[in-house]
Amino acid sequence: MSVEEALDYIKSHPEGALQSDLWKALKIDSRKCSRIVAKLLKDRHITREVESVDGIRTYRLFCVSRTSGRRFDPLMALDAFEPCAGCIEECIPEHCASLSEWIFSIVMSSDEVAPSNAIQEEGGSQALRSPSS
Repeated sequence: MSVEEALDYIKSHPEGALQSDLWKALKIDSRKCSRIVAKLLKDRHITREVESVDGIRTYRLFCVSRTSGRRFDPLMALDAFEPCAGCIEECIPEHCASLSEWIFSIVMSSDEVAPSNAIQEEGGSQALRSPSS
């Protein structure tokens, strides 16, 4: 019996799994199950709530959803990380090649944005041309 198997069992029960059912389902004794649950709690993979079943105290175990990437969502666009975060160059955003490339890739990847300006190659650099020229 491994910690991973216990975690998989708990994950398979979105409404929470009773600890008393966990050790029975995994065919281990309650003492070993308690040690596994303690490790999962320590590593913050699960949470638990006290519950009484037929007058017997047990715990309902819940898997903690991992959303570690969620805190970086404001810095992400189309799975590309915003280049200014952590940048050590002291450039002006209007003249930053990395930022311009990032924005350009977002605009070009978006199906909903209709191009309002034509793109023209001038001397190896890209420039936006207004519709009137």
